Amino acid sequence: MGSFLGLLGLYGLLVIVTILIQGQVAQMQVGLDKQVGNREDMPALTGAAFRMERAQMNSIVAMALFAPAVLILHMKGVTGGSALIAANVFLLARLLYVIFYGFGILWSRSVVWIAGMVATVWLYIAGLMA
Repeated sequence: MGSFLGLLGLYGLLVIVTILIQGQVAQMQVGLDKQVGNREDMPALTGAAFRMERAQMNSIVAMALFAPAVLILHMKGVTGGSALIAANVFLLARLLYVIFYGFGILWSRSVVWIAGMVATVWLYIAGLMA
């Protein structure tokens, strides 16, 4: 377990890695010329490239929800307890979400998405009650 800000930083790195993987998978599908072009005639992504694009976008939305909760807890001086456990659960759930979504593993992806969302809600509740 790390600090709230440390976990936020780790999640930021996970989002960056997700973006880089998505770009690589998309390039393998459409080719380098399309990937570095103006993208006006970019074909629709399919398969793993499409799934990674969705995982990338979902990860950015999750960051927009996770970061304020973490900052609230940090500003209120919360350093541990169930909120820190929830932040760790969030990070693990988001890592598994990207992996499961990228490989097209049904049901498990949804279960870890729900776990991440419940952890995020818990962080907001902890922040409001601190």
